[in-house]
Amino acid sequence: MPITKGFQVLVDEAMEEVKTYSVESVQARLSDPNVQIVDIRDPRELERDGTVVGALLAPRGMLEFWVDPASPYFKPVFADESREFILFCGAGWRSALATKTLQDMGMRNVAHIDGGYAEWKKQGAPTETLEARKAKKG
Repeated sequence: MPITKGFQVLVDEAMEEVKTYSVESVQARLSDPNVQIVDIRDPRELERDGTVVGALLAPRGMLEFWVDPASPYFKPVFADESREFILFCGAGWRSALATKTLQDMGMRNVAHIDGGYAEWKKQGAPTETLEARKAKKG
């Protein structure tokens, strides 16, 4: 059976429906307690490349389950409607799709970062290794 709608069409459609922030605009809000950056990348990417300082690590494969209060995997952090959850992935494709899915689930306080972690690093925004992150938590 041939694919009738490829990934790029899905990403393009999602991009038309989701809020997208530049790295610069997200950096300006890093100290805002009402902003939660969410890294949806695979654990192998996190180990290899590190993450955004202070990001919540929420693997893409579990995101819908962590957001839904009816799920046995629900994470209460996602119930905080006073926060804006800003997702990112490697290049901004998965995060666009994930943001669209969370909107489809009813969330309105969700957006993503244009260009993802690659753009974040390119612009010299703050990152940390997982080892440094674990050392801080102690």
